[in-house]
Amino acid sequence: MDIRVDIERLKADIEALGLFGQDLKGGVSRPSFSRADLEAREWFKKRITEAGLAVRQDGAGNIFGRAGGPGRAVMAGSHIDTVINGGRFDGSVGVLAALECLRRFREEGVPLSKPLEVVSFTDEEGNLVGDFLGSRAFMGLLNEDEVRHGRTQFGPVLAEVLKGTEFTIDGILKAYELKPELEAYVELHIEQGPILETEEVPIGLVEAIAGKRYLWGSFTGNAAHAGTTPIELRQDAFLGLADFALKATRHVAAVHYGSMVTIGKVAVHPGAFSIVPGRAEFSLDFRSTSGETLRDLEKELSEIARDIASTRGLSFASKLMDATEPVKIPEKLLKLMEQECGTLGYPFLRLPSGAGHDAQILAGGCDSGMIFIPCLDGISHAPEEAIRWEDLEKGANLLLKTLIRLAG
Repeated sequence: MDIRVDIERLKADIEALGLFGQDLKGGVSRPSFSRADLEAREWFKKRITEAGLAVRQDGAGNIFGRAGGPGRAVMAGSHIDTVINGGRFDGSVGVLAALECLRRFREEGVPLSKPLEVVSFTDEEGNLVGDFLGSRAFMGLLNEDEVRHGRTQFGPVLAEVLKGTEFTIDGILKAYELKPELEAYVELHIEQGPILETEEVPIGLVEAIAGKRYLWGSFTGNAAHAGTTPIELRQDAFLGLADFALKATRHVAAVHYGSMVTIGKVAVHPGAFSIVPGRAEFSLDFRSTSGETLRDLEKELSEIARDIASTRGLSFASKLMDATEPVKIPEKLLKLMEQECGTLGYPFLRLPSGAGHDAQILAGGCDSGMIFIPCLDGISHAPEEAIRWEDLEKGANLLLKTLIRLAG
């Protein structure tokens, strides 16, 4: 059956959703359970109902639209929450393209051998307590202590953020009890990198999703007067961190090329211009598509940090904050999508995803796949995030054809 998405309707949906949470810096700030997010949720549920689909919401705030009867469901979607001052397309294109696919199924009367669902997962971006709150809740993979006691990036615990909403901690922890049996999950997403645009290819078929370790670390020395303490006698915690940042980056580039290491946040104490830092705290994010490499990096980066601490008269400590494992996309799902690219006449590349996605969480319970489309200049998580509508049309059509193969 040769049916295609209505790109103008899909475009209008994306532009409408982008109005929720517009900020003064030109981006979109729509963290889960914020006012903008709650308004966007109601808009999305209305769009599901208008499409003639059965809408439901679980205790974590994950929103579903369903077509078809009982049985193992084929699911497609992503998330509609954003980072602070983010863009309009990260996550949104996957949710709204999936909704458009289900609308086209109904409009054309495509018979379903399996039920089909669109989903929007809560807090994929990790603004609250760890990444993938919604999809982890859906799969029953939450850390209860973290959910109950962990601080959100806004300061208060999650229970405080939930006040004034219909959601509770207990409801989030029990969300998995409403999970349907799943056959497959497919997610359309912007690449968040430059490869597809550089290669002038409209479609990326993700063959692996990198796992991640996120740690909070610290070097501790002694604070001292900046004008009177000789350099050779200082126990400067910031210099320990600077040394570690350079050596860790060189090590990963030389020994584990293709893996990533990032220090994204630094806090220096006591933080005065005239005082040698006595303590430097930092985030450490390292990623790889190889589970073995992740385990090696945990050991190797710790050894580098401790060696630097010993040399500079410092102490080093770290705490694991979050972890995800790498995922390999099933070859049969990749082959299916390759065949549909051929039928549609779309060039494609196989490539890994260095960013994490809900698809890797669902991979523990069903076949899980991802389709990438280019984002201009590789920019994501920023107001400058942009796509070409013709690329989205291709990605959405590929998603439609893939869902027909899986559920039609």
